[in-house]
Amino acid sequence: MANAKIIQEKQQAVEVITAKLRESSSTVVADYRGLNVAQVTELRKQLREAGIEFQVLKNSLVRRATESAELTELNSILVGPTAIAFSVDDAVAPAKILNDFAKKNDALKLKGGVVEGKVVGAEEIKALAELPSREGLLSMLLSVLQAPMRNFALAVKAVGEQKESA
Repeated sequence: MANAKIIQEKQQAVEVITAKLRESSSTVVADYRGLNVAQVTELRKQLREAGIEFQVLKNSLVRRATESAELTELNSILVGPTAIAFSVDDAVAPAKILNDFAKKNDALKLKGGVVEGKVVGAEEIKALAELPSREGLLSMLLSVLQAPMRNFALAVKAVGEQKESA
């Protein structure tokens, strides 16, 4: 009787993890060994403020979930203590926060993850973390879009000033 209940709980946990893997725009897997309680608390706080769910999960449950979500390439990095950050809204945020935290705390190691449904390694996660934020990218795009209008306005102004002085 107790075994059936435990199996049912594990199946429900696998279903929840599978749903998170499918719904997340970005999932980052990290090894947190060596972090003390205060460091983990600070990391969780930063991730929570960005709307990112951070969990320590059993590798066996995550492996079952990756099979259901058809992300079995992720199984190779599910070794040792594993913490996973799930982000539904922003694909860059978990990589950026975890990478910045790993730079300050050598104990945190990025293992890899899933970005927009594609399994990527630690190097790709780090490269993603180096990208500007969504707001930064939008401001760059806006600047590029405004440049022709600004140049045109300056040219018209220069022509007007030239005609006034003549």
